[in-house]
Formats: sequence, C-alpha cells, structure tokens
Amino acid sequence: MDSRRLLRTSATALAAAGLILSGCTGGSDAAAPAGPSAATSRVAAATPDPALRTFYGQKLTWRDCGVPTFRCATLRAPLDYAKPAAGEIKLAVSRVAATGPGKRLGSLLVNPGGPGGSAVGYLQGYAGIGYPVPVRARYDMVAVDPRGVARSEPVECLTGPQMDTFTQVDQTPDDGAETTALTGAFKGFAAGCATRSGEVLPHVSTVETARDMDILRAVLGDERLNYVGASYGTFLGATYAELFPGRVGRLVLDGAMDPSLPAIDLARDQTAGFETAFRAFAADCLRKPDCPLGTESVDAASDNLKAFFRTVDAEPVPTGESRELGESLATTGVIAAMYDEAAWPQLREALTRAIGGEGSGLLALADSYYEREADGTYTNLMFANTAVNCLDLPAAYTGPPDVEKAVPSFEKASPVFGEGLAWAALNCAYWPAPATGRPHRITAEGAAPIVVVGTTRDPATPYKWAQSLADQLTSGTLLTYEGDGHTAYGRGSDCVDSAINTYLLDGTPPKDGKRCT
Repeated sequence: MDSRRLLRTSATALAAAGLILSGCTGGSDAAAPAGPSAATSRVAAATPDPALRTFYGQKLTWRDCGVPTFRCATLRAPLDYAKPAAGEIKLAVSRVAATGPGKRLGSLLVNPGGPGGSAVGYLQGYAGIGYPVPVRARYDMVAVDPRGVARSEPVECLTGPQMDTFTQVDQTPDDGAETTALTGAFKGFAAGCATRSGEVLPHVSTVETARDMDILRAVLGDERLNYVGASYGTFLGATYAELFPGRVGRLVLDGAMDPSLPAIDLARDQTAGFETAFRAFAADCLRKPDCPLGTESVDAASDNLKAFFRTVDAEPVPTGESRELGESLATTGVIAAMYDEAAWPQLREALTRAIGGEGSGLLALADSYYEREADGTYTNLMFANTAVNCLDLPAAYTGPPDVEKAVPSFEKASPVFGEGLAWAALNCAYWPAPATGRPHRITAEGAAPIVVVGTTRDPATPYKWAQSLADQLTSGTLLTYEGDGHTAYGRGSDCVDSAINTYLLDGTPPKDGKRCT
C-alpha cells in the first residue's frame, strides 16, 4: 500500500473518539440526559412498531456501481425511529458477491470508523478486494454508508474555502482574542451544519445507525449479523450487540472504543494515546541519521517538536500555495502520521522540510487527515464526525473556563499535543442538536462470542479501551496485538489475521487473552 493510500485509509478509520482538531469528542456524565436503557432498547428492537414492517420487508434493487464486480442499492430507513411514518432516509449500500469456492456464509458487513468514514468507499477501495481471499470466498462483502455520511444523505456544514479557514484557526489560544476566535469558529461550524443539514442533524446517532444495520441484515436475508468494525466501528458494532444480542453472528471489533467513559475521559485517553505513538516515533527517529528532531533523547525530541510548533504559531511557513503552515495544520500533519508506522519516513521528511522553512509536506499530511481533495473541496468526514459525536455524548464543557481547568490534565497526558486536544473538545458545547446518548457499559448479554482486538500502542483507541470493552461484553474475548498503529487486522500480523480469519470462517474465537506480535 503506498503512503497516500495508507494515510487515506487511516483517515477514515482514525477517529475513534472523534477527529482531533475538528470533531473531537465532548462529554461528561454530569447532567447527561438519560438514554434508553439496554433492556428497553432490546424490547423495542425485538418487537418493532408495525410501521417498521415496510422497511424490514423492502426489496433492494441492485445496479451497476461503476466499479467492476461491485453492485449498489439504496436502503430505506425511517428518519426518526420514534416516528417511523413521518419520513425516511435513503442509505447507500454496496456489495460484492462471494467468490467461492466453499459454502457461502452469508453477508459480512464492514465499517472503517470515523465516525464519518465512508463504508462504501472502504469496501470498494480496500475490504472488497483486499480482505483475505478465504474470507471473500465465503462471504458477500457488504457496506452501508451510515446516515449522514458520504452517499447517505450527508451532513454538510461548510464550503471548501470555509473549511480551509476553519482548519487554520489557532487551537492553542494565547489570549482573549484568540479564545474568541476559536469559540467563534466552533459556533460558525455548528451554525453551518444547522443551516445546511438541520433536518437530518438530530437523527445521525450511533443507535439509529445500528438499527439501520438490522434492517439491512433482514433485507439481505441473514438471520444474524456478521460484521467487522474498526475504530468507531467498534462502538457501532457493540451498540448493535446491545440492541439485538440474539441477532449477533460473528462480530470483530478492532481498535475498540470504551462506551462506558464520558467523552472528556475518552478525549484525554486518546491524547495519551497520541503521546505514546509519538514517543514510539521519536525513539525510531533517533536511530536515523536524518532525524529532524535531533538524536539526543525522546524527551529532547518532544521539546524540539513543541519548539517547532511555537515557531510556526508565531510565524507560519510557506507551502507553495495560498495556505501557510501554522501550528494547527502542522499539529494535524504530525498526528496524521501517528496512525501507521509505515508513514513515519514520510513524517521525518515533512518535518525536515518544515523546520527548514517549507511546509508542503506537513500540509499534505494534514489534508489527507481532513480528506481535502486536490480541488479544494472536502468530503463530509469532518461534518458527520462532529454530528455523530455530539449526539452520542453530552458536551465536555460549557465554555472556555472549563477548558482552561482541564488543560493541565491534558498536558500531563501529552506534553506535545495536550493543550490543543483539550481545546478541540470544546466544539460540542455549541452544537444545535441536543445529545441523545450517554456513557454506559455494554454487556450484550445473550450474544454469541464477540472478538475485541486491541493494539498496545494504538494512538487513537488506547489499548485499555479494548481491555475494558472485552470485559464489559458478556461474550467478549480479547485479542491483543503488541505493536504500533491504529487497528490490527490486515496490517501485517499473521497471528492476528489467522485468529480473526478462523473466527470468521468457522466461528471459533481466539482464546481470551491471546497475544500476537
């Protein structure tokens, strides 16, 4: 996989708890609105309103996708499950048929995470052609873009030029004027979403998307849902298991989130995850003769990177285009490369050039993270990401004073990234649609065995989240990859891939606690 493809794939799976510097998680359990209990949700799901019968009984009309071997269709779901007759939302679905030989095992849904990553794009660009041959031989590979994402009535918020401005706003305000500018940017982002996507905005929660997946399962003719979810996709999969434990087939949750944590804790844990990943990068960099952060120590490299961020905060460097590289874009560029160690050489080169006064390399990394296209437009990844996160958990803060109190704990988690990531979690404070979810443990009692995968130095979904989710799930089993990078399946570990393939093909999960390197 080339570095551009690698980073693009990472950018869709990246954001477990939320996209850093734009759509970060926000939340605390104080004054959280009571979401539906697991028991209530299960009863509602098992005995749906008669108005849902038209959705569960629909027939998909498959058509050519314009991509060889793939077929596409449109799935209908209620816009509001509380009022299923009041309107519907149309969801994009894609499928590639099992290639054989061997007995067909049904459908295998995939989701790359985000929230906001296009599952259809992931299927057509990677999973449907790159998953292990034995898996693709036995399963129809299927994806549905979640509501509000990509081809499924996408949430829209800002134009390309407006996003360019938004991504350059200083995320580490030094004075009142910069704080006002940052809060104004978050308010403007939220207002843009309300103006452009007001009807769908209150209805893109993870619970609603999980219920959409059950409609798709039924329409595809599968008695149980087989699913591989990465990053945020693990929260989506766990939510499905909570709602429909008796319909769980073979679920792989790779790069797991912890649904029991208030989102401010998720954001702080994720900040620590990026610190862990950066220190692994720095240790590797020190062994290279061309390391732009010096060759003294990891701590010295950390200090040098912080000094570089301060320099470009005061005086951005040119990039060869109208956008200059300031602290926000530089930080995003570094974070983008933390998702996969294969991107570390590209980061070393980009940092070398940026420290020397030419910022195009880090800008390219930041653009890949934000899914900015060459023509200056953006996919809706960032918009959907914020919309989902701000519905799933209450806002972390009520305003800047709360952030200022939290900054020290974030800086303790990461001296390099802490301050900026603390401020990034402010966005949901200004969100126009009230949160409908709350942090809670997911047990999914009665579900078939579920495999939870955690990577010990995962930057975006810290390993302890996988440990926690596997412990919460009554039927959870933990598979550990001792290594770097975000998620583990299909990333080079024969041990991990063999364990997951065996589970998908014959239903035998790995022994709980199995470790791979």
